[in-house]
Amino acid sequence: MLVLLPPSETKAPGGDGPALAVDGLFAPELNPVREKLLDALVELSADVPASLAALGLSARQAGEVERNAELRRAPTLPALRRYTGVLYDALDVAAFTKAELARANARLAVGSALFGVLAADDRIPAYRLSGGSVLPAIGPLGSLWRPALEPALAAVHGLVVDLRSGVYANLAKVPGAVAVRVLTEDARGKRTVVSHHNKSHKGRLARALAVSRSEPGTVEAVRKVAVAAGMRVERAGDQALDVIVSG
Repeated sequence: MLVLLPPSETKAPGGDGPALAVDGLFAPELNPVREKLLDALVELSADVPASLAALGLSARQAGEVERNAELRRAPTLPALRRYTGVLYDALDVAAFTKAELARANARLAVGSALFGVLAADDRIPAYRLSGGSVLPAIGPLGSLWRPALEPALAAVHGLVVDLRSGVYANLAKVPGAVAVRVLTEDARGKRTVVSHHNKSHKGRLARALAVSRSEPGTVEAVRKVAVAAGMRVERAGDQALDVIVSG
């Protein structure tokens, strides 16, 4: 099983590992695209106003451009420690036991605008690039990633649970992946799609799947692991699950 997480705009600073080694990343067939994007971001960082415009940043976020300038020299962290924010707070990697972390490293991956897809323990620097960014030298990222990333994800063996947000899912589809929605249910039973707390509940689901001693191989098995972790999850189709939360 592979649980495909979205990245986060926010990244932990610094790192305790050596500089980025692209050849050591998951799915090395993606390296030509990775190298092209790394070169484009480093080159763009020399023009701060152009970087801010392309990345959708304000002048107060110029430090993000400095991060991109140092991409090939900066220290690294494992992907699960680099990404921060609501989903990763709920995942709570710091609380994993050694055995749980080993299972998480084998089962979790992160979709990325810069790297395509990363294994949980792939070491990366802090960077800034969103799935919807349009780089002057590249254009829309989907047109660059899709031809390389879709075959790489299609080659994954076993069940894929796709928790990516829309902009990252659009970089590459995963045929047969389990889709997950988060719905809120009010006192009358009316259900609506959750937006604000979506990431938190997907983080809880990812955590349950990561630490489970049994590895789910079917949609129903995924649902049962989530229910055992205290979540309310229902089948919503052959390859779809709904996480239901009280409104």
